[in-house]
Amino acid sequence: MTPKDTSILLKGIRIYSEDHVIENGYIKIMNQKIAELGSLAEPVNEDGVEVIEVPSQFHAVPGFIDVHIHGVNGADTMDGTKDALDTMVTALPREGTTSFLATTMTQDGKQIEKALVNAGEYIETQASEGKAEVLGLHLEGPFVNANKAGAQPVQHIIDPDLALFKEWKKLSKGKIKLVTLAPERPGGLEMIHYLKENGIVASIGHTDATYEEVNDAIVAGANHVTHLFNQMRGLHHREPGVVGAAFLRKELTAEIIVDGVHVHPEMVNLAFKTKQSEGLILITDSMRAKCLKNGMYELGGQEVIVQDGKAVLADGTLAGSILKLGHAVKNILAYTGCSLAEAIVMASVNPAKQLNVYDRKGSIAVGKDADIVILDDNMDVFMTFCRGTLAYKREEK
Repeated sequence: MTPKDTSILLKGIRIYSEDHVIENGYIKIMNQKIAELGSLAEPVNEDGVEVIEVPSQFHAVPGFIDVHIHGVNGADTMDGTKDALDTMVTALPREGTTSFLATTMTQDGKQIEKALVNAGEYIETQASEGKAEVLGLHLEGPFVNANKAGAQPVQHIIDPDLALFKEWKKLSKGKIKLVTLAPERPGGLEMIHYLKENGIVASIGHTDATYEEVNDAIVAGANHVTHLFNQMRGLHHREPGVVGAAFLRKELTAEIIVDGVHVHPEMVNLAFKTKQSEGLILITDSMRAKCLKNGMYELGGQEVIVQDGKAVLADGTLAGSILKLGHAVKNILAYTGCSLAEAIVMASVNPAKQLNVYDRKGSIAVGKDADIVILDDNMDVFMTFCRGTLAYKREEK
């Protein structure tokens, strides 16, 4: 790890900056921020900096932001412990994730409260050196539709309860940034209106809403869709459903799990052609088994079987993923033929804008946090910097 007060010069690399690509470029990092960037066609002052030469065919891209992740490497947000979040912030830079929303799930209220209190305290005291940053909490459930529960335990699902949510918001020290809920359930539109008024992203998910009900939710303030296609009313020629609304309404930004399991590659391509890069956000929705071997794991008090890249409950229901966000970037390139610049919009720019942190995250620009990922010529993660500190470097075999 590099100390946080070290100045670093990355040089010789292709840089995907905020508005253009710089060939044979350089990035100077000082005090955790991007201090300078440009082309090596002009001389660069290297005095007092640690110089890191990078192969010219490698790519410098902004750090990836995962707005929907439950766990990794044996840890889960719902564990409600500092150790669990320590594990997550340490593991995620390996896949190019430099910041994220710690995501809860439907459970007994006391367990949710424990996770919210723990994460709220953690966010206020988290260290910055060489770790991914927890930007806040994503509350997925319990305010969802039991008919579209997926791996959310049905016995703990409740209708949107604004008084309860206000208590939870207080317990989290105001760190809930995104809420997944079913707008068609009683209290749904009232909660969406409150979320909008309080700067919290209202996301339509685990829902059986009709097209018209989604339109009502948009009027109330919803602007996000949780894991497009999964556990929602699908596209039908006589009822466009949630998917149809996501496709047609530009107000909605849609998350998508691009692992080849949750959504067929051709459906990913359809979503991309319909929404374009500006309308999609790549997520993992990963659970604790990510980075671990096949076997039995736990999610929301339920046994999950992980085998050959797939995580399922005993009845075969998909139970989150073991997808790495860096792999999602590679997959979207393969499935859609999109450019790396477009993939960056979906993995970095859009989540930063949706969470209202684009002033400091989501792109490579002077003055922003030095959250930078170096991809090799095969688009695999080679190095990750979290706020100017080297958090991960792949060991060459």
